[in-house]
Amino acid sequence: MFNLFGSKSKLGIDIGTASIKIVELENNTNRFALKNYGLFEMKNDKNVSSGEQGILKLPDSEIVWGIKEVLAKSKISGRDVIASIPAFSTFATVIQMPYLSENELAKAIPFEARKYVPIPLEEVILDWSIIDVANENTRPTVEIFLAAVPKDETVRYQSIMAGAGLNLKALELENSALIRALLGNDLAPTAIVNIGGRSTSIVVVSKGYERLSHNYEVGGFEITKSISRSLNISLEKADELKKRLGMNQTDENIINEAMSALVDMMAFETKKTISSFENTRNEKVARILLVGGMVNMPNFLNYFKQKLGQEVFAGNAFARIVYPPGLAPAIGELASTFAVAAGLAMRDI
Repeated sequence: MFNLFGSKSKLGIDIGTASIKIVELENNTNRFALKNYGLFEMKNDKNVSSGEQGILKLPDSEIVWGIKEVLAKSKISGRDVIASIPAFSTFATVIQMPYLSENELAKAIPFEARKYVPIPLEEVILDWSIIDVANENTRPTVEIFLAAVPKDETVRYQSIMAGAGLNLKALELENSALIRALLGNDLAPTAIVNIGGRSTSIVVVSKGYERLSHNYEVGGFEITKSISRSLNISLEKADELKKRLGMNQTDENIINEAMSALVDMMAFETKKTISSFENTRNEKVARILLVGGMVNMPNFLNYFKQKLGQEVFAGNAFARIVYPPGLAPAIGELASTFAVAAGLAMRDI
C-alpha cells in the first residue's frame, strides 16, 4: 500500500504520539528473524501534559533527531523503511460496487471515492484492494477496501526519513500493519484494541481487512495524568506507580480509583464498537486482542475481560518471528509494545 519507490533487512518505523518504535527484521528462508529493535519515548514533563506537544506535532527536525537517537543507541544498521501513518491522519472504509474488471474498477473508483473521502481527491493518494465478490439478488458486486492519505503527509514522511538517512520504501496505514502482525492469514472476525500514549484505536477486522474502526481520545498518558492529579504527585512517579501496581484489585493499590474510570471507558468504547459491527453485519467477533504498553501492567487483561464480559488476549506480534532465546522473558512486553513496527517490517516491498 502506497509504495513510493529490497534488501533482506527492513525497518518498520512507528511514529506515535508519545514514542518512536523501530523494529528491524530479516527475511531468511521465508521466516522473519528479529535483528534489532529500539524505542524513543517522550518524557512525561509539564510541557507534554497538555497534550499539545505529541511527537507528531513536533518540528520535523526534532523527529529526525529522535529517529537518529534510536538508530545509534540500538545499533540498527538497516536503511530501507516502511513507516506507518496513524489512523487519525488517514481515511479508510469498505465500499460496494458493481462487479467490474480491475481496469474498469481502476477508472470507476476515483469517482466513487468522492462520496466517501472528506477532502478533495486532488489532495490525497488513493489505494484500494478487492476484498470479496458477492451475489446480491443475482447481481454480482465487489467489496472494496478504500484508503486515502493526504499528499502533504506523504511528503512530510519522505522528508523526515531522508533527514534521518533512511530510504522510505512505503507508507502504510497503522491498522493494516497491526492486522498483518497479529492475524497473518487468519480471516475470522477479530477486534484489535491498540492502546497508545494519547489515544486508543479499536478496529474490527474480517477477512483480513479493516471493517470498522473507532479512535477514542484516551490513552496511557491520560491515565498517568489522572493518577498524578489524584495523588498530587509528579507525572514520572505516577507513571512508575501505574506500571508497578496496574489494575491489581487490592487495598494497597492506591491508584485504582484514578485508573478505573478511564479504563472502564476504554472497555465501554470497545464493547460499543464491537456491537456496532455485529449489528450491521451477519458476523460475530470471534476474539478480542489488546496491544500497547498498558497491556503489560499487572492484572490489566483480566480487568478488561471482566468489564467486557468476554475473553480477551494479549496480541502477539512476534508469533511468526524468530528471536534470540535470551529475549524470551521479555518477548510478551515487546510483542505488545512493538506490534505496529513489527507489522510494518513484515510487509513486502
